[in-house]
Amino acid sequence: MILCPACGAENLDGADECDQCQLPLTQLSSPQASTAVERGLLKDRIEVLHPRPPITVSPETPVGEVLKQMVTENLGCAAIVDKNNHLLGLFTERDALIRLNVDAAKMADKPVSAVMTQTPTTLRSRDKIAFALHRMNVGGFRHIPILDDHDKLVGIISVRGILAYLTQRHLAKA
Repeated sequence: MILCPACGAENLDGADECDQCQLPLTQLSSPQASTAVERGLLKDRIEVLHPRPPITVSPETPVGEVLKQMVTENLGCAAIVDKNNHLLGLFTERDALIRLNVDAAKMADKPVSAVMTQTPTTLRSRDKIAFALHRMNVGGFRHIPILDDHDKLVGIISVRGILAYLTQRHLAKA
């Protein structure tokens, strides 16, 4: 953890700025990269992953319809947004397994808002890939929504996308 020198708030190591007061923290974080892959993780920003446009649905959309869209588009999550494209929640494969489980057929007509993950962790395109990996690891996430500076959803990154990035970086080095 990094303590902000201005406000004393705890921030994750590698954070570009303090979550509480937005003071730049890049000078306080000093991870040392020893390989090209590590340098890429610490230097490259999420935007190089080209976050995929997510399936977006309204909170009233029936769970069964959301599941069909996820299967059809071969995506592991759907974003629940309001009419202004502000993120309200996320519905993932894990939500389906844990919250629906054997009751999936009974829950098919229920609104997705009843089973979504509310206020999911989000990141910005300018955040570093290493920061995204850290957040995913600490939170146990496989997907993270990416927001623009107006808090509108612009895409989703996944562990699969980061693995593809790492593979590409590793093969480029070889």
